[in-house]
Amino acid sequence: MSAPVVTRFAPSPTGFLHIGGARTALFNWLYARGRGGKFLLRIEDTDRARSTPEATAAILQGMAWLGLDHDGDIVSQFDNAPRHAEVALDLLAQGKAYKCFATQDEITAFREAARAEGRSTLYHSPWRDAAPETHPDAPYVVRIKAPQSGETVIGDQVQGDVTIRNDQLDDMVLLRSDGTPVYMLAVVVDDHDMGVTHVVRGDDHLNNAARQMMIYNAMGWDVPVWAHIPLIHGPDGKKLSKRHGALGAQEYQAMGYPAAGMRNYLARLGWSHGDDEFFTDAQAQEWFDLSGIRKSPAQFDLKKLENICGQHIAVTDDAALRRETEEYLQAAGEPAFSAAQSSAFEAALYCLKERAKTFPELVEKAHFALASRPIEPDEKAAKNLDTVSRGILTELTPHLQNASWDRETLEEVLNGFAAAKDTKFGKLAGPLRAALAGRAVTPSVFDMMLVLGRDETLARLTEASA
Repeated sequence: MSAPVVTRFAPSPTGFLHIGGARTALFNWLYARGRGGKFLLRIEDTDRARSTPEATAAILQGMAWLGLDHDGDIVSQFDNAPRHAEVALDLLAQGKAYKCFATQDEITAFREAARAEGRSTLYHSPWRDAAPETHPDAPYVVRIKAPQSGETVIGDQVQGDVTIRNDQLDDMVLLRSDGTPVYMLAVVVDDHDMGVTHVVRGDDHLNNAARQMMIYNAMGWDVPVWAHIPLIHGPDGKKLSKRHGALGAQEYQAMGYPAAGMRNYLARLGWSHGDDEFFTDAQAQEWFDLSGIRKSPAQFDLKKLENICGQHIAVTDDAALRRETEEYLQAAGEPAFSAAQSSAFEAALYCLKERAKTFPELVEKAHFALASRPIEPDEKAAKNLDTVSRGILTELTPHLQNASWDRETLEEVLNGFAAAKDTKFGKLAGPLRAALAGRAVTPSVFDMMLVLGRDETLARLTEASA
């Protein structure tokens, strides 16, 4: 039996959950969930100057919106500092690490001389093999003893085998002179202690893997499976950054993109399963594999995102769609639906959801159901309510008062009325749209009448024809 899969997402709480981080979390979530494994969350809050509770909250809110649930308690890297130091001191006791008393001025002088002579600036400490009795009573850092010959091979599931000459690795600092552990040590110890089997992260961490493997090997720990995924680029082919617009997961929620659509789009951003573009969470979990991740950077495309989101809106259950729309309104700071509006909106979704790509579009298309009398027509709709049109609506209203309120009957009544007026139904549609919705572009007249019901429809027609 192979060990159960354990993945993790380990963001630094120095800002919001950006789209690149969201995709990394998604890949880890999909890989674990699809294999019955665990998806863990660790907050890498060792940078006390930049880490904030607000940023942590923003990350958690972004993950909650995306539906990326994690297993177990959230791990704080800062809280584990004593354990990190314990490992460094263990390596020191084993002779696999050493005390380095070199000052910053000495290290700087070494590098300047090496640069001037055209040598490698990789620092070689004179304290690596110094006898303990020669140690001064002075501040020191703890450095790991890097291998000095041979090669380190990073067996990466995305990048393939990446070979690094060991003489290119320095004796990395593990503990600073104040006894605090460095980030590179903390990551390894936390991943080991959390039982992480697969490290799926951005390829900007690829070079870190070789240095982190030194700690795994020195401690005799199993090295996790590496998968370093390409970064996301903007439409201009450059690394996605603030200049490309909204980057926070919560900003996309406030812009009105459905979470299911965002999950689908992010999954396809650098990973593929044949030619499949649209898929459910269950399919994504079943299909997702590290071998499907491409080496080349993915390009973020808002039009593709909108297209996928539109497909998800179209197939979402009406009650669930109404709930998520109300969550969007809250995230965007828009007025909440009243109880009556909420009910009317859900009743209207059957004729709206196949034509909207975002929640703002959906709410706009539902204007007829959300509006209350008196209906104020916009500029285009008002042109369809001239004297002649109002007269037509006045004549039409009695024909509807006693009609059965079903689509077939309504079509018969309206088409029959148009024929009696020696005109086409299309000529009636403009005034009806203006009267019922106050808009020139709306769902079908019949759908609006069915959603509004007899009393409200007749009341709006009567008001518009006055």
